[in-house]
Amino acid sequence: MTSLLKVDSETKKKVDTFRERITSEAEHLVASFFPKKLLELDAFLKEPILNVVDLKDIHSEINFKVPEPVLLTNSHDGMDMPNSRKRKMEDGVGDENCQGGARVLVLPEGMMKSNRKLVILIERVKPEIRTLIEKCNTVKMWVQLLIPRIEDGNNFGVSIQEETVAELRTVEGEAASYLDQISRYYITRAKLVSKIAKYPHVEDYRITVSEIDEKEYISLKIIVSELRNQYVSLHDMILKNIEKIKKPRSCNNEALY
Repeated sequence: MTSLLKVDSETKKKVDTFRERITSEAEHLVASFFPKKLLELDAFLKEPILNVVDLKDIHSEINFKVPEPVLLTNSHDGMDMPNSRKRKMEDGVGDENCQGGARVLVLPEGMMKSNRKLVILIERVKPEIRTLIEKCNTVKMWVQLLIPRIEDGNNFGVSIQEETVAELRTVEGEAASYLDQISRYYITRAKLVSKIAKYPHVEDYRITVSEIDEKEYISLKIIVSELRNQYVSLHDMILKNIEKIKKPRSCNNEALY
């Protein structure tokens, strides 16, 4: 049968080589990498860094000192408030600075450090998230390449392939959301630390930073647990349906004629 679409033979050979490479990589991932990685993550969950009993141990010190109270002279005790307010608005300073906040130009203690314990933990978790995304993408491409052409009937195996692709896509999306969660933690904490620098006399901001750190620590442990569980579920799902995934259609229909 003459092909309806002419494809350059050299290009076709390269595409076939790509398909073979994807197939080899994906089968290795499902058979060897997934079970190995789930065992590694299970061991990671048992390490002391993820089993801190007292969450106060992960708190980091906030070195912003409360400034000494400043006595205002008559020229600054509110008598010329309208003019003072006008000058502040012209300088681009909003009403927020009229509530007793300190204008921060430089920190006497130098740069405010991040929570080093959490940073170390995040730097261990992030590569695991990226690995899961990349490996899921490879396996998803493999299954998609195994989907046969569209036909009427005998599509039960194809539906299994499509469900597998959907599950792999879901896992990819969830893993990507973990990276967003880490970014939001840094942004939220930075805003709170900025508030402390501006309002060092408000204790609630300091307590909130500690609460945010505790929440992120718990979230990181949950993320590692979820990564392990996703490797387990993907490995189990693909192995149970490997026959239909690799050969979605049987030849029984042909034998009837």
